[in-house]
Amino acid sequence: MPLRARDERGLSESTQWAVLFSLLMLVTLGIIQAGIVLHGRNVAQRAATAAVDLARGSYGTVAEAEELANDIARSGGLEGVSVRVTRGAAQATAEVTGQAPSMLDIGIGRIHESAAAPLERAVSP
Repeated sequence: MPLRARDERGLSESTQWAVLFSLLMLVTLGIIQAGIVLHGRNVAQRAATAAVDLARGSYGTVAEAEELANDIARSGGLEGVSVRVTRGAAQATAEVTGQAPSMLDIGIGRIHESAAAPLERAVSP
């Protein structure tokens, strides 16, 4: 019986698909991770804005504002949340820092957002 030459095109093609599939999965996970980080930034910004809105009012306190921002950030999925609210003579500021969950740790998960607004003042008409 004569020996037939092996056709190795199938091996080359399967290797190409393995590389392509791995690359496609990496790109897909990167897109999902980017969405998670953007969501985390939105949550942190909303927490900072809500804290400033509460702290700048006539009846809001810094402690209540920090608690509100902390609750919003944690319920939005941020981990290791740190909130700092200050109320000066003319304005209130809030800074929210946290870590977004990550599937691929490429250093983009740390989030820091801040907000500032003038204090409410009662003036005579």
